Amino acid sequence: MDDRRQHSRHTTELSLEVLDLHSGTRLGRVVDLSADGFMLVSDMPLEADSVWECRLVLGAPLGDIHEIRLGADCLWSRPGANGQHGWSGFHIIDLADDQAEALEVVLQHI
Repeated sequence: MDDRRQHSRHTTELSLEVLDLHSGTRLGRVVDLSADGFMLVSDMPLEADSVWECRLVLGAPLGDIHEIRLGADCLWSRPGANGQHGWSGFHIIDLADDQAEALEVVLQHI
């Protein structure tokens, strides 16, 4: 498989839930994270080639960081074994400077 990542992804023990910014719908939980993307495990299948405005909500704040808001493109989506859970890969496409700083703090803690 062609790996086009520019930054290494890190598996996280932090609780990072991903919510749709507009509806508040839970999209899933982050299982690995980098400065330019993340992989998500979810209960519902997500559509590949879909664009989302997301809130990455930390289970426990890191200092004054409670969440990170970003835009992400779902590059791929695969169902889990026996119809349980789904896996999706996202590329971060929109991230304000202050949110990029918050993401960097989170990455330093994983």
